Amino acid sequence: MLNPRLNDLIDYPFDRLRALLDGHASQANVEPLAFSIGAPRHAPPAMVAEILAAESAGWGQYPPIDGTPEFIDAVSGWLSRRFNLPPGFVNGAAHVLAASGTREVLFMAGMLCVPETKNGKSPAVLIPNPFYQVYSGSALMNGAEAVFLPTGRETNFLPDLDSLTNDVLDRTVVFFLCTPSNPQGAVADLAYLKKAVELARAHDFLLAVDECYTEIYDRDPPPGALQACAELGGGFENVLVFHSLSKRSSVPGLRSGFVAGDPNLIAPLRRLRTFSAATVPRPVMAASAALWRDDEHVHVYRELYRANFQAADEILDGRYGYYRPPAGFFLWLDVGDGVEAALTLWRKAGLRVLPGEYLARQVDGVNPGRPFIRVALVHDLETTREGLARLRTVLG
Repeated sequence: MLNPRLNDLIDYPFDRLRALLDGHASQANVEPLAFSIGAPRHAPPAMVAEILAAESAGWGQYPPIDGTPEFIDAVSGWLSRRFNLPPGFVNGAAHVLAASGTREVLFMAGMLCVPETKNGKSPAVLIPNPFYQVYSGSALMNGAEAVFLPTGRETNFLPDLDSLTNDVLDRTVVFFLCTPSNPQGAVADLAYLKKAVELARAHDFLLAVDECYTEIYDRDPPPGALQACAELGGGFENVLVFHSLSKRSSVPGLRSGFVAGDPNLIAPLRRLRTFSAATVPRPVMAASAALWRDDEHVHVYRELYRANFQAADEILDGRYGYYRPPAGFFLWLDVGDGVEAALTLWRKAGLRVLPGEYLARQVDGVNPGRPFIRVALVHDLETTREGLARLRTVLG
């Protein structure tokens, strides 16, 4: 009765973490701290609760699948402002589609673009390794081969575009690219993005760029794929970008995001969502529109994350291959064996971190995430310092 492909889905990383830790009581006489999940812990902007209350009549109405005109206008304005796009380059609903966060529409990229064959061969989906697990689920459940691309220090934590062969590119249907990357915090520059766009157009595949961490940066604002399209000339052909308010505005529970780009992909994605996805409620879209129009609260959160990384600089410098990433809010620490370290930190320090191998896949007998742990610096400064101090004390 069940789709047999479900048997090939590897359990989600946090389910695996619970299976690893929940059978072991922490021996530390301290309050447990969760540094495992990238859910911002800072208080949401006050405007969110105010607008949800003011727009409460909207709970009694079905929301539009596209997003309200106010939401689409706010998103279009933010994209143009944030990525310095030419006036009119983003043309409202033709280029923008509301989504309940980004997980659903990232997963739907496979439904949208994976055929039975491409150029007479089995379709391939390119995925950075390590990666956000939804990418592999999208490939697997839609019958494509997931091709995992190494993203180690030697490739600046991004897939090496020059290593892609024509044989692979000619059967590629989707290339999931995350920049700033999760978990390493690497940023693709404009030259890289333009090259990726040109590859997508030359070989006719979807470049699906997950830009959810683009507003959480240390010094320089990361460029975006739509910005690369503008510099190349023409339009958004073969490109979709995915954004969410979860990280930017510290509202992961709002479940509000959008996808933007190629109108020849937005239109069928909209049609697909009418059959398969929940629409974003009107009060949520009203609050979301206000958040996309306001940049000041984002500056405040960015400073809080910078303070956390300053604490990491002081506490972890010279240990575990520590580096301060240019964007995102994760540490990617080399501890030799991430699973063993995660279990030890839980038992001895009451600290939950995520083993790196849970975010990666084994290729040629090697899981590139195995030596690492991912540590989310999403708490207030005092809690962050406490967690990092426990980590250093236990791991040495």
